[in-house]
Amino acid sequence: MTIKSSFSVTILLLIFLASCGENPKEKVKTPPARTATKKDSVVVDSSETKKEEEFVLTEDNAIDFFFNYQKDLKADKVKITTRFGSFTVQLYDNVPYHKANFIYLARKGYFDNTQFHRVVKNFIIQGGNSDDRLTGQKRSKIGRYLLPPDTRKGHRHHRGTISMPSSEIDNPHMLASPYEFFIVVTDPGSYHLDGDFTPFGKVIQGMDVVDAINQVETGDGDWPSQNIYIQKAEVIE
Repeated sequence: MTIKSSFSVTILLLIFLASCGENPKEKVKTPPARTATKKDSVVVDSSETKKEEEFVLTEDNAIDFFFNYQKDLKADKVKITTRFGSFTVQLYDNVPYHKANFIYLARKGYFDNTQFHRVVKNFIIQGGNSDDRLTGQKRSKIGRYLLPPDTRKGHRHHRGTISMPSSEIDNPHMLASPYEFFIVVTDPGSYHLDGDFTPFGKVIQGMDVVDAINQVETGDGDWPSQNIYIQKAEVIE
């Protein structure tokens, strides 16, 4: 089962500017210039601030960035709030790049106002995308990059598992699309996904909210008939 968007090709190109995800199928595997400003006769070097503001993730720097980012990362939980309620996911320490990526994006506010844009009953709910222009703008500012798969840590696609879809563009090694995620609803699990997608955490509270989202009416491409926004994704420190 593959995703088919209900919005126009033009919007699709914008939304998927940063990355485009391949969805899990239900049954088949498949340096800025240095500048200075003058204030009260004191020269203030703004290069460091400018550097932070202009930092963009790329295929060349993403792995090094997340390697360093995860070294002192103590947080491992993210609370996701929707109009159906909230649920909390705990991220696996031994899947460091995916954990660091998810927490980084949550702290950057990326997930806020994105949607659960794909719902397949008794299988998965998939989030992190939207047909809103703001989502494409956020991705452009954060950067375009992929993550290496990490499927050999012993984690499987049990019910409640949060996993990451892979990019479908020029991607023979199944690199992960960093902006989206899906949660398994199947009981006891969807183990045919093992080996193709990277589980990086699990729902530890509020699975009933996940189930409620999974039961909404959907239209073309499994997109919910009424938008389901992620109102807030907050890291629990």
